[in-house]
Amino acid sequence: MRNSIRYIRRGVVVERSDLDPTRTLLDHLRIDCQETGTKEGCNEGDCGACTVVLARVKDGQLTYEAVNSCILFAGQADGAEIITVEDLAEGQRLHPVQQAMVDHHASQCGFCTPGIVMSLFTLYHSPVAADRATINDTLAGNLCRCTGYRPIIDAALATCDGRGSDQFSAAADSRMVALTALAGEDDVFTGTDERFFAAPASTASLARLLQRFPDARMVAGATDVGLWVTKRLADIPRLIWLGGVRDLGGVDESDDELVIGANVTLKDASAALGRIDPDLGEVMRRFGSEQVRTSGTVGGNIANGSPIGDLAPCLIALDGAVTLQRGDALRILPLEKFFIAYGKQDRAADEFVRALSVPRLRRGQHFRAFKISKRFDEDISAVMGAFRFTLDGRTISDARIAFGGMAATPKRAEATEQAIVGMSLERPTEWEAAIEAMARDYQPIDDARATGAYRLSTARALLQKALFELSAAPSSITRISPTREAAE
Repeated sequence: MRNSIRYIRRGVVVERSDLDPTRTLLDHLRIDCQETGTKEGCNEGDCGACTVVLARVKDGQLTYEAVNSCILFAGQADGAEIITVEDLAEGQRLHPVQQAMVDHHASQCGFCTPGIVMSLFTLYHSPVAADRATINDTLAGNLCRCTGYRPIIDAALATCDGRGSDQFSAAADSRMVALTALAGEDDVFTGTDERFFAAPASTASLARLLQRFPDARMVAGATDVGLWVTKRLADIPRLIWLGGVRDLGGVDESDDELVIGANVTLKDASAALGRIDPDLGEVMRRFGSEQVRTSGTVGGNIANGSPIGDLAPCLIALDGAVTLQRGDALRILPLEKFFIAYGKQDRAADEFVRALSVPRLRRGQHFRAFKISKRFDEDISAVMGAFRFTLDGRTISDARIAFGGMAATPKRAEATEQAIVGMSLERPTEWEAAIEAMARDYQPIDDARATGAYRLSTARALLQKALFELSAAPSSITRISPTREAAE
């Protein structure tokens, strides 16, 4: 058991045992360390002004990942090297990304610039030359209100060419050695029984800790819980971070299903999910921002139980299941049964999500997913619809339909499914009964994102769109992203 968090800062191992469990990394840097290059903007992980980079060794490779330090707790940097905008220049010589930002006049007020530079720093270290689309995705979590993005993108195109060479790459070998030695396999517990930050190293340690402190709050990426602290001013005295639990990681792909450890980040799971169907890959591309996907996890997104989460409807439509652990006991639950009511899931206080399993599409099955939001990037869905249809020739023999944003939980449209089974894709006039049946499945509410009437109308339109795509020729253009059939 270790009673401190440890991270590397400018080549030096820093140990802290005195940090409050909900001290954000941003406040730790700006207040405790007096390093104010990293800025506080929205304080909710939206604007990217607070972006810093965490370097870790993953699968034998040194990785650089941008994170929102405003909603990341300082303890989550345990085992990492923290890199901020102050660290990039060598004396009076700017880092290539910084120099490109100057050369292309990519900064005006400059408040957002440190975060933008740190996001581009991760892209600079990518082994593949970045194109405009990749740059846009990388910067989706960095807002700039005065410069405009064209010169920023030009700066990225000029430097992020897959050949990055700077002081960090020159010292990569020694830094990997230091990070590997730092990682260790110790359980971490800092504080007292009344107020602590804990980071167990195994599921056995996690189970014991939860049985001892069943009221403790578990976090993985803290992309939602962090906002509880910064926006609701919530006090969380007992915090258990799952980032160090080794046996909650890993993605296991077989011919029949995909099994994703609960601790796998959204970023690391994206490629495997996209191999189930490109629509699922597109949902993951629009899941928050690069910073959010780097921190947030598949298990955390499901365990959080948000009615507007994008992943749950997709996995419910695909007949996914969740594996839960309590002590040494495991149980597997269909994902649709996991969500009971708003903010309530079928999970005991000392029980945790261990993994998610997702069946692959079988012959004759087709998947569609549509996210409707006010912004294309980094926005919460007003309506999220996911559909899996099984065809027998041109007749729908089975249907699974799930929506987010339409009820207090992610929820299947069972009346609609019953109405749609047996319909022919050749007779669109038959579709109307199924489309109308959706009113029996959902009575959505009005809120800041959309009215209930808009949500119901949009959900019906998405069902019609999905049916049209199935019935039309594969080359039919109905949206920007191609369907799986069109891609083939």
